Amino acid sequence: MQNILVPIGFTENALNTLQYAIDFASEISAKVFVFRAYSSQSKAGTMINLDKIIERETNLYLRTMVSASDTKDVKIQLISAKGSLIDSVEGINEELGIDLIIVGAKSNSIKEELFLGKTAGSLVKQTEIPLLTVPEGYKYKPVLNILTAFKSGNIESKTALKPLQFIADNFEAKVNLLLVKTPNYTELDLVINENLAKLQSSLTVTENATTFQGVLEHINTHNPDMLCVFRRKRGFFKKLWEKSTILKEEFFTNVPLLVLKGK
Repeated sequence: MQNILVPIGFTENALNTLQYAIDFASEISAKVFVFRAYSSQSKAGTMINLDKIIERETNLYLRTMVSASDTKDVKIQLISAKGSLIDSVEGINEELGIDLIIVGAKSNSIKEELFLGKTAGSLVKQTEIPLLTVPEGYKYKPVLNILTAFKSGNIESKTALKPLQFIADNFEAKVNLLLVKTPNYTELDLVINENLAKLQSSLTVTENATTFQGVLEHINTHNPDMLCVFRRKRGFFKKLWEKSTILKEEFFTNVPLLVLKGK
């Protein structure tokens, strides 16, 4: 894990998210790319190049955020890109190879009822890049205990588990597996992927209506520093395929959330 992308919004929590990413990168000797996308602008009847002005202001904002952080000798590069968030992220990934995105859970949203705002939700929904969301105000601490929750042990992607394995190895973290048997589960769902099984420090099997309810029931028992789930259209974040946000009543965690692609 060498390259970490950190999308930055105009929120009070943006600096906290950036500092978490820098602290995390410092532990694993990774490089941080601080990023913000901006929209193309035009003003009829003038010679003013608004795009250049917005690009300059965006870069100034990113430099200000980095200057306000404790960079801890982490290599940091600023990226401002004209275009949509998702297109910009995909372009950056193609050029640089992004191993992990670290983003504030609510990003640019100020709605108290939201857990995942539009930026984080769109990234989970529309990219295949592993994503780590940071709750508001969460301060970095080493990841020593990871709770990995899923309703099916079938993981077809050969690379999906690499971020989890990397974090577990580098922090010498325990990986506690939580298999949630939801209604209409199959026997195949109960067969745990061989590579996932190798990571486990413990295994808990529970029956609940949803994976989230299983997490709610067992999270206090495990007291994790990080929660890990899989991105599946009919899995943990199925609500994201109806919209690009997640309400706190649909899901909430007060620790960083690692989202991996499930298939």
